[in-house]
Amino acid sequence: MGTDRQSIIRGMEQEKIIAIVRGYSQDEILRLAEALLKGGIHFLELTFDQKDEAQRLATAEHIRLLINELGADMRFGAGTVTSPEMVELARQAGGRFIVSPDTNEAVIRATREKELVSIPGALTPSEISSAYRFGADLVKVFPANLVGPAYFKTVSAPLSNIPLLAVGGLDDKNIGAYLAAGACGAGVAGCLFNKQLIAARDWAVITDNARRLVGAVRGGEPLCS
Repeated sequence: MGTDRQSIIRGMEQEKIIAIVRGYSQDEILRLAEALLKGGIHFLELTFDQKDEAQRLATAEHIRLLINELGADMRFGAGTVTSPEMVELARQAGGRFIVSPDTNEAVIRATREKELVSIPGALTPSEISSAYRFGADLVKVFPANLVGPAYFKTVSAPLSNIPLLAVGGLDDKNIGAYLAAGACGAGVAGCLFNKQLIAARDWAVITDNARRLVGAVRGGEPLCS
């Protein structure tokens, strides 16, 4: 996989799964990433903790560690990015994509200026259109589980030029329905791992969960261009 912006976008559209990780120690994050990679997942978002600057710096260090250890086979980015300063922090750590909970024009423009992949969050057609107009590469529709696959089918009809990423409540049982309805991929966490699995260091179960999700995606239509 390439590391330039277009290669990252193509990889996301082909693989369709971004694992979302937050709130674990450095060692846990590394072992988790290794388990997900064994299961066939190659994109991982490390979510910034908004509590304080020290937490944000720790997340950046985790990104840097993962790139050093697994950068040949996985691509890493930052999530919950809410300011241009956080975009720069992620870039300095080596992150290649930026995910936000909202449609923030300043964050989107800063992301594109730094040649990173922009994935802002949106829900309504107006928000989705605005995010894309500001420069988003993909638009994260969140929370997807509150609107369901039918919403993606309805919104994708007039906005078929905008790649939509479904985030929130997806698993191996329903991801196919979202893809068939027009989503180009999904951001997932709970269906792959939880605090209990991490605490038990049950990496094999996490790998199996990843394989199951990848299998569900492979059985769906490749709808992204």
